Amino acid sequence: MKLLQALFFPPEQPGGVSSMIPYLQERFNPPHWEMDIFSIPKRIRSKGTDQVKFHTFDWTEYGDSPVVQKYIQTYRDYLWWTKLRIQRPYDLIHAHHPIAGLAMKEIFPDTPVIQTIHSSYERELLLNGTIQKGGPEQRFLTSLYRELEHQTDQMLTVSRSFLDYLSPHVERPEDIGVISNGFDEKRFKPIPHDNEVAQLVTVCRLVPAKGLDILLEACAKLKRKGHPYVLHIIGDGPIRPELEQMAQELGIYEETIFYGYTLHPEEFMPFFDIFVLPSRAEAFGSVFAEAALCCLTLVGTEVGGIAEQIEHGVGGLLVPSEDSNALASALETVILDPSYRYGLARTGWEKAKREYSIARAVHELKKVYLQYQS
Repeated sequence: MKLLQALFFPPEQPGGVSSMIPYLQERFNPPHWEMDIFSIPKRIRSKGTDQVKFHTFDWTEYGDSPVVQKYIQTYRDYLWWTKLRIQRPYDLIHAHHPIAGLAMKEIFPDTPVIQTIHSSYERELLLNGTIQKGGPEQRFLTSLYRELEHQTDQMLTVSRSFLDYLSPHVERPEDIGVISNGFDEKRFKPIPHDNEVAQLVTVCRLVPAKGLDILLEACAKLKRKGHPYVLHIIGDGPIRPELEQMAQELGIYEETIFYGYTLHPEEFMPFFDIFVLPSRAEAFGSVFAEAALCCLTLVGTEVGGIAEQIEHGVGGLLVPSEDSNALASALETVILDPSYRYGLARTGWEKAKREYSIARAVHELKKVYLQYQS
């Protein structure tokens, strides 16, 4: 079976599905399987000129929005690049971004296309303050879910909670499957270590949706209580200057290290103690599974896929979103009690190996793919 994994971001893009797919590719071996990976380079801008028409809604009703205009042009560019670069036929295409799925079905209408929805762009834009609730951008982006349902042959998502989010925007939510992301254990190697001062780490894009302002507030409370720690922030993004300024104003700049973008954080993540990320929304939260596989103690918010990964008090700790007091209390608990911290980490590690292995994801995907074997 000849498979195409259609991404938006290139595989070298850090985090999430783009970094996962190459490890899937290693498990789909010839002669029974042949898998290629496709994505659009960042340099492709304003090349496409195709007229865009969707089957389930008129996108031009929202066409005055610059966000919508940019999305449509990106779709045109993906169409242009796909027509230019893909010459061979495939038995099945698995798309991992709405633009990829719609473009592939437009160009290859007779090829089965499976669409996995990994995250919510409109929810991220809302949380980041880029668009307004109920505005044209949100209505346009949520309308795409029904268009994908109409156009593609099967829809999947990555968590039960995100299926609940998608349900109001499609006609047949019961037909959407759930396959959580899978991770290659060989990339994540727990390393025994004994840090005299608790080492906290977070890995994410530096955007408002990740709740790093709440994390800095919580860390300031820890310092006022006299609890020593170091906070390592791995990642980059538009609000980095604001976060650095906030750390200075809160008096915790000396305890906080901003690394910027790092290609392979999993290589040194095992040397930390506690992974913490107070996200305001997560469809799945791949970085929690990655941290668990490094045997770090997990502290996260009760949102989306995070709450499905962490059983509170068993495999980590959960706190309400937007609550810096609760986050500080949870961090204080695991900082002061290393034995409890290690027990949480060990249980989280066992669950991640059991439920989020690459082997499990490959097994579930093969069952789906084989349904379309001619």
